[in-house]
Amino acid sequence: MAEPKQESLDKMWKYAKGFAKKSGTTLHPTPAVTEAVVKGLAMHMDELGKPLCPCNFYKDKQAEAKLRRWMCACDEMQIYKYCHCLLFVREDGMPITEYLPEGHEGREVYGIVTDPTPNKGRALKHKATATPKPLGDTPESSSPTS
Repeated sequence: MAEPKQESLDKMWKYAKGFAKKSGTTLHPTPAVTEAVVKGLAMHMDELGKPLCPCNFYKDKQAEAKLRRWMCACDEMQIYKYCHCLLFVREDGMPITEYLPEGHEGREVYGIVTDPTPNKGRALKHKATATPKPLGDTPESSSPTS
């Protein structure tokens, strides 16, 4: 497997660190996870000129890059603050899932993982297809008041 250009690697590291700060997330605490995703992004920069998510399989990468939905930061990250690559996560390494619609694979796998910085990120939250109930608003979790 070819290695990405150093220039592309540097650009993707800078982008990843900057986006994590902007979105209120952190890079995955396991260096190998973060390095693999950043390297994949850099390889796509070299191949496509765009940071297409390296964690998906695409029949046609060029066509997918034109659609932009899987360009880092992908639509799922911009809308739901969920990174299936695990590049942008909470400090404990868990992906944020609380904004995902019911039935989404992220909720199925990880359960509801809360967002420690709800006032950051989600630039496209207005495009969310379903807004889950806020945590604590279910009858089971409400406590009687005296």
